[in-house]
Amino acid sequence: MRPNAMRAGLARGEVQVGTWINLVRNPAILPLLKAAGLDYARIDMEHSSPSIETIAAMALLARALDFPIAVRPPVANREWITRLLDMGVWNLHCPQVESAKHAAEIVAATRYAPMGLRGNGGLTPATDFEGSSMSPERRAFANQQVFVTVMFETAAAFDDLDEIAAMDGIDALTLGPADLSQDLGVMGTPEQARVVDEKRDLVLAAAKKHGKVCAMLVSTTEQARRWKDAGVLLLAYSSEIEVLQSSLRRAVAAIKA
Repeated sequence: MRPNAMRAGLARGEVQVGTWINLVRNPAILPLLKAAGLDYARIDMEHSSPSIETIAAMALLARALDFPIAVRPPVANREWITRLLDMGVWNLHCPQVESAKHAAEIVAATRYAPMGLRGNGGLTPATDFEGSSMSPERRAFANQQVFVTVMFETAAAFDDLDEIAAMDGIDALTLGPADLSQDLGVMGTPEQARVVDEKRDLVLAAAKKHGKVCAMLVSTTEQARRWKDAGVLLLAYSSEIEVLQSSLRRAVAAIKA
């Protein structure tokens, strides 16, 4: 099976820079992003409309290109996790993780025994259709290559932050700034940035304490440099929608000036 290039880069201590894919459904977006210098792409199924067939096509091309994708499923449960892993997705970005119990369920769904209870799907894109999917070596390799990021998006989730960060099988920690702001009651207020940054600091501290990766969503290059300098290795810069729209706005404004 092909190794997970994103996990390998992080293991070497190399910052991995990606962007969200929310709108584009053509898998050709992946070589375009790779040519632009990005390290990975993160595809959103929670707040946008790609079908499972779209993800399957992108996962297959991502493995062939050695350009990893991470997928945020609509719900971080066994049903979605199993399907995404079996179609060849190595990296899962799990939303709305609110407890250590939920985190443990995610670990169980993403790893084969004895580490977890991942279902056995036979020969699939996840095995590159090679050899026996039941061999101990293949199962151990898959357990090592899967990369799980959990999102803290409510105040309650932080009650279990340290326990989740310490959990074997949870590879990276992040937060969802918009949903967290809403839950904390600061969305749209002058306090939003300060309060969310305080939570970012807690996530980063927990990741460092337990030797895990910290991931951050950033909307500017200045934010990216700030968190990179603070020790964040997994950065998601903006989205293809925002980059396209902002670039066209600037161009149109300059043309019409």
